[in-house]
Amino acid sequence: MVEKVRARFEVLDERFAKVGGDEWLERVFDGGRWTEGPAYVPAGRYLVFSDIPNDRVLRWDETTGAVGVLRAPADYANGRTLDRLGRLVSCEQGTRRVTRIEHDGSLTVLADRYRGNRFNSPNDVVEHSDGGIWFTDPSYGIDSDYEGIRAPSELDGCHVYRIGPAGEVDRVAGDFERPNGLAFSADESILYVGDSGRGHIRRFTVDGGAKLAGGEVFATCDAGTFDGLRLDTEGRVWAAAHDGLHCFAPDGGLLGKLHVPEVTSNLAFGGARRNHLFITATTSVYAIRLNINGAAYPS
Repeated sequence: MVEKVRARFEVLDERFAKVGGDEWLERVFDGGRWTEGPAYVPAGRYLVFSDIPNDRVLRWDETTGAVGVLRAPADYANGRTLDRLGRLVSCEQGTRRVTRIEHDGSLTVLADRYRGNRFNSPNDVVEHSDGGIWFTDPSYGIDSDYEGIRAPSELDGCHVYRIGPAGEVDRVAGDFERPNGLAFSADESILYVGDSGRGHIRRFTVDGGAKLAGGEVFATCDAGTFDGLRLDTEGRVWAAAHDGLHCFAPDGGLLGKLHVPEVTSNLAFGGARRNHLFITATTSVYAIRLNINGAAYPS
């Protein structure tokens, strides 16, 4: 039987008053050590997510509610996204690389180095409609043996990178302490990047699809720090924090919160209409149907 927790929407701005959904959060999985990287696969109606310290990737089936191990060991996989062709692109902290699972089940390494040096530990990833893969590279996977393999950094810091369609790797943003979650606006003109080391989200203008400009602070966290990010169809930014999900207006104002009983790490909109919200939170994964929809991106 699925355990349920009362859903609590905290309205901090009247613009958030009409945001709501189910009366209950459903805990569809528990027993993890640190769950992360949710990605919904509409063709199969299932959610893929990671339990990083246990080095496994799991799958929750929407039709049956069953949870099974998809991959173990899993190279301490963290964030992931589904590309335009329905393939899972993942950040692997253990192998310090970004990979893609092809339709036949084979694994393609998209990138594992920048100018000959290994990445720190790729963390979260998104795809642009031009085929570019953008990802953050903090050092969590090499800081200890808990979420990866302890190792020295081969780079001069923690940055944001882009893998071009031809496989070229460019550093597109620096000046971060721990770049973490990232998400494009629906028209891909803006990239939001969370810095979990500094507890804020930065906002960049996407220049020509391959470069960034700006980088001003968009929002600051008042409960721990930010992790994963997603946008809805109204341009609101949803960010995982220590007390649940924080929802920001496009102007950066904190509209409200969806409180969760564990520290949250990430989120993903799924379901047939992108209104089934999945939340990874410490040991568990929660799900709730909302009256809003996740952003749709250009094909």
